Amino acid sequence: MKVKDLAAGMDGVTIRGRIVKISEKIEVETKFEKSPLAVALLEDETGSIRLNLWRGQIDLVKVGDEVIVEHGFVRSFKDQAELNVGSRGRIIVISRG
Repeated sequence: MKVKDLAAGMDGVTIRGRIVKISEKIEVETKFEKSPLAVALLEDETGSIRLNLWRGQIDLVKVGDEVIVEHGFVRSFKDQAELNVGSRGRIIVISRG
């Protein structure tokens, strides 16, 4: 799958791309608890999408890393598609940048 093919509501998404940017970590109040969040920008040859990194995912990737996101899901936040890795998904680092 490619970034251009992603749309809100998709589930079970597997995509490969490069991390080109990562925001500073912030604390977010979720419906369960306060959790750390950083937002990465995942890019492939067709475009880019925000990738939400929660808790341990934040330290897993660095700018320049090539990754595969397995079993992700896409949601819309403020009219922008965002890729998420839930409890069934994972991020695999293929190569370090």
